[in-house]
Amino acid sequence: MTAEVNAEEPYRSIWGFLRELEFRQGYLEADGVRTRFAEAGSPDAPALLLLHGTGGHWETFAPNLTALSEHFRCIAVDMVGNGFSEKPDHDYEIPVYVRQVLAVLDAFGVQRAHVAGMSLGAWVTARLAIDAPERVDRLILMSPAGMIATASNMARIRAERTRAVQEADWASIKAMFDHLMADERNRLDDLVALRQAVYQRQDTRETIDHLLILQDAEARERNLIPEKEWRSIAAPTLVVASGKDVSEYQSTARQVAELIPDSEVLEMPGVKHWPHFEDPETFNPAAVRFLLGAEK
Repeated sequence: MTAEVNAEEPYRSIWGFLRELEFRQGYLEADGVRTRFAEAGSPDAPALLLLHGTGGHWETFAPNLTALSEHFRCIAVDMVGNGFSEKPDHDYEIPVYVRQVLAVLDAFGVQRAHVAGMSLGAWVTARLAIDAPERVDRLILMSPAGMIATASNMARIRAERTRAVQEADWASIKAMFDHLMADERNRLDDLVALRQAVYQRQDTRETIDHLLILQDAEARERNLIPEKEWRSIAAPTLVVASGKDVSEYQSTARQVAELIPDSEVLEMPGVKHWPHFEDPETFNPAAVRFLLGAEK
């Protein structure tokens, strides 16, 4: 018996985004961490560093790399403790991530880069712009974290991720994506399978508490960025407002856009936590326009 193929709903895969893209995947050492990366675009083009969210990996940017690499040298990494990068035995607080991404830029010989981050990646991006402004050009903050924290959201994230790692079954991992993407069709099996592969690893099981340290109230409080420091960000910044995201992230997006002096907002009302993945048709041209400094 052959499986029926619905011509109206073609099979969707991460490789649908990547199959015609020239890119390379590899590992490098950054701040002592074996770091997985993907690189696409001319090495002579302006650099664009892409940073995922908690528990993520570079494939979250699969729908964006083709469009972005036409203009930029795209470098997407699995941050320390995440994805298939090394998971050392210590907590991963924001300064740990910042040290790693600075070392990644050094390893690629990049002095200044545009930086686009999502959720945790946006938090790291903002901290990087504050601590090392000479290393960044323009910023894109998607579903930004790092300004406020609610106990309910931290508890939800910890419970979902801990359950997914402990059980590592398809259903518990797929359930995480309900909060990440509004449209069921965007919760691709490829993504679930990738995350399952990460969560079934022994090093992930051993270090999940290190990864989730920022969901603890005391640790999160000492890592939050105060309003004064948000106001100090001098880099031009595009803040993506995801209209169906958890209210905490919607509120953060609005507030940081008000605080950062040279900022603008990209309204994406139909998406949740992964705007760039859910609606690349809107995100990609807006990101290119902004990063090139073009007028609206």
